[in-house]
Amino acid sequence: MSPILADRAVQTDVALVARVVATDDRVAFELLVRRHQSPLRNFLRRLTHEDASRADDLAQEAFIKAYRALSDFRGEASFRSWLYSIAYRVFLNDERGRHPHTEFDEAVHSPVIDSTSRYDDLTDIERALAGLTPRQRAVFDLHYRKGMAHGEIALTL
Repeated sequence: MSPILADRAVQTDVALVARVVATDDRVAFELLVRRHQSPLRNFLRRLTHEDASRADDLAQEAFIKAYRALSDFRGEASFRSWLYSIAYRVFLNDERGRHPHTEFDEAVHSPVIDSTSRYDDLTDIERALAGLTPRQRAVFDLHYRKGMAHGEIALTL
């Protein structure tokens, strides 16, 4: 790895955000995307019941919204929490768009657990998560898979 790339790899998210805001540094934003894209896409996949294509589209939209709003990032929460809150709102808006004449009710849009082949290859944990509402799955994922503290999750959601 070149010294320039190594230097950029160790920069904090806040430092990278500052570079993007100050000089529209696209390389700094690319580093933020590379750092957070896989975990964010995994988070969205779980919310979309493993719909990888939809999750990838939502992640892309979340990164675009984040890029456009970087000057609004205040650092009150971590960049990760801020980004995940954007992604979660993108997901909720997408859900509302899929059900335009219905007020979004997480219980209504939760899957019904059944024993069809769709769930055959899921582990017991994945089956249990599939029965949760999107918000419940988000809380579980952010805490147990992303390591966020409860306060950080509250700010995110």
